[in-house]
Amino acid sequence: MNSTAPTPPVVAVIDVGSNSIKLLVATAGAGQITTMAARTLNARISAGIGGEAPRLSDEGMTRGLTAIRELLAEAAGHSPVRLELVATSAVRDAANGGEFAARVERETGCALRILTGEEEAQGIGRGLTCDPALAALTNFYVFDLGGGSLECLSFLERQVQQALSLPLGCVRLTEKYVTDTSAPFRTVTCHRLMAHTRALVAESGFRFDLPDGIAVATGGTASSVRAIYGARTGRTAEDYSSLITVHQLREQLDTVSALPLPERRKIPGLAPERADVFPAALATLIALAETGGFNFYRHSFFNLRYGLAAELLASL
Repeated sequence: MNSTAPTPPVVAVIDVGSNSIKLLVATAGAGQITTMAARTLNARISAGIGGEAPRLSDEGMTRGLTAIRELLAEAAGHSPVRLELVATSAVRDAANGGEFAARVERETGCALRILTGEEEAQGIGRGLTCDPALAALTNFYVFDLGGGSLECLSFLERQVQQALSLPLGCVRLTEKYVTDTSAPFRTVTCHRLMAHTRALVAESGFRFDLPDGIAVATGGTASSVRAIYGARTGRTAEDYSSLITVHQLREQLDTVSALPLPERRKIPGLAPERADVFPAALATLIALAETGGFNFYRHSFFNLRYGLAAELLASL
């Protein structure tokens, strides 16, 4: 009598972020999450988020809807048993975020769940614990830098002790501090942005008190740094070392700060769509490392999407 093992269920997550919209199609096997498909589209729905009363522009919402439709179609090709569509800082903070969510559901038939800052941080934390490369870490910090916010977590014995979301995303800070993104990144601008980052982290009450705590970084900025250094040696970001030193971040900041935007867009490994916010993002990670006393970050590609996928798979 022939028998075949049941096909493991497939789930899909679409994360509508401030700078990019990401898809993950995954299944579970051998105690781990297995990636079946992953894709990122740069949509920058958060343009204008740096103002006192953030609103999503019509153009940004249209770009977001176009990307969502494309990723929904790709996900459908894998026949997921569950699909979750979520939004983070840009939609959460925008005065018309609810209008955008309603428009997404009306035009795609899929409900858009707007995560709270705590839900976003907790999801990122769960995603990090799915990374087999970090399985040996016991006490560690997680910092996820996006376009609209910075999520900060600390894990003690692999359990979340702190989780908060700060308005320190690279799009938000670029709009707040950089008057001309096409010009080189001015030193005085850099100093003001870094001082703001240090002050906000200090005011938040986030504690850097873990015994032997390692700092883990996720998000497009850390991925870009890894990709840039990989490109110099003919390797992909995945094949390059996951260790990102503060010295490397400073080196990258010195390099990109001196370049006007058209030249930044030519840097191998850096997505042209990120070139305008990349200096502010680097400055933020450096200021954060200085505040926490870190000499390096461990980079992980496991992020919010993986945490949400793990939750979906566990619920089946």
